[in-house]
Amino acid sequence: MVISTSETSFGENIESLDLSHPQRLLSTLRVLRQTVENEGQTTLNEWRSHIQRTEFLPSALNLAQYLALRRHDLRFLQATLMPWGLSSLGRIEARVMPNLDAVIATLAVICGADPTEQNRPPIEAFFEGDRLLQQHTVDLFGPAPSHRRVTIMVTLPTEAATDYSLVREILQRGANCVRINCAHDSPSEWENMIFHVRQAAQETDTLCKVMMDLGGPKIRTGPVLAPPKTKRVFRGDQIVISRHQPAPDQPTPTVEQFQTSCTLPEILDLLPVGTVVYIDDGKIRTQVIDTQYPDANGQPGLLLQVTHARPKGSKLRPEKGLNFPNTVLQLSPLTEKDLSDLDFVAAHADIIGYSFVQRSADLDRLQQELAQRCDALGPRPAIVAKIETAVAVANLPELIVHAAGKQSFGVMIARGDLAIEIGYQRLTEIQEEILWICEAAHVPVIWATQVLESLVKNGAPSRGEMTDAAMAERAECVMLNKGPFIGEAITILDDVLTRMEAHQMKKTPQLRALHSW
Repeated sequence: MVISTSETSFGENIESLDLSHPQRLLSTLRVLRQTVENEGQTTLNEWRSHIQRTEFLPSALNLAQYLALRRHDLRFLQATLMPWGLSSLGRIEARVMPNLDAVIATLAVICGADPTEQNRPPIEAFFEGDRLLQQHTVDLFGPAPSHRRVTIMVTLPTEAATDYSLVREILQRGANCVRINCAHDSPSEWENMIFHVRQAAQETDTLCKVMMDLGGPKIRTGPVLAPPKTKRVFRGDQIVISRHQPAPDQPTPTVEQFQTSCTLPEILDLLPVGTVVYIDDGKIRTQVIDTQYPDANGQPGLLLQVTHARPKGSKLRPEKGLNFPNTVLQLSPLTEKDLSDLDFVAAHADIIGYSFVQRSADLDRLQQELAQRCDALGPRPAIVAKIETAVAVANLPELIVHAAGKQSFGVMIARGDLAIEIGYQRLTEIQEEILWICEAAHVPVIWATQVLESLVKNGAPSRGEMTDAAMAERAECVMLNKGPFIGEAITILDDVLTRMEAHQMKKTPQLRALHSW
């Protein structure tokens, strides 16, 4: 029995079909194609009012079609295509409809159809998505170096404001973009850093873009009070988080439990009993057991029960991050300090790193602020959205449309905070999905957080770090943090990325000749 598009719909019951006959497989693929086309167009129509750059429309349509495609479980269909030499759906991200059309056209020929009647995409259309991703990457980071595709970004330390030789070495070693973290230093130091970058780029005849990260609402611990003769917290201990920062001239009170405060105390009112609270990148994990517990001054604070700490105890330190993995925080990613910093950033940066982005309205707000600070006819900085919460992951397609629909845009996988927010065990899965969604939208991705961290900090990489650096080749940019061995790290990362590029291009193996056997 031949299954026609009018007799079935593509759904969860595909595994019940006998697809060993190519005609049945062809009919199923045609149903899938029609479903993807219809649903993709519906989604694009919903997005259309947010897209001002008409050149982004093909990418938005491909993203909409990819989302429609991936709503289905394609594993059985993919396995059924393999014996026919047509297992190409696994690399469909950048070219959804051309890929489906190519498979359908070839399968139709296998079924005996007239080849001239098949809707086989031209070669240019098949690779148009790859071209668009490359163009958008060039728009964001500038042309890639001749020997590798992936850009290397380096976070500048404070010393870069006074040590020109350090900046020059960073560029000579292979950095193509530098990052300035606005949570540290001041505009005068940022200006010196940028001056050194521009000078070094001119002297070394290289192009180096400057990304400036807005600090965002940093949620951190305040000063720490410890019980007498106690230095570490253990599982089962209790921690009090005060709603008030201690006054500088206030005498240090004696406490029975560890006590600290929160840099954004208004958040504490959003945390009911049972809320999970992680401290210092999850080194200390706690749960709220009382929301009105008296702090050292008799004011109501939060009482936390420690559910995880190191066997020998963990130190509770000031200025360490607080994360609330299962709590949706309604916070604006633009603080008063960010708005002040934006005056400088809008005038000097090539790219703005946007922290704590969660909703499309967050991007709309930043774009409005930029419009007030930039000449209407002149260039404005590109935007990189840092994906670091579960809410941002869920809203990623809308974030892409709202941003890339108006200007040059990229996505950073901020794996540090993201791992805490969604759980370490889910990080590897989610970072892959982010790569896929962004490739479907032809949006460049930055692979960030602790890349070659041991090498940067201590001069010797771990084996796991080298594997992570090799995996990073699937992104368009890899970010290194600052450290005393940053020069060596750039050189090694440059070598790893260049080697891996000969073997892998995004998800596609390159099948270079093997020379080890």
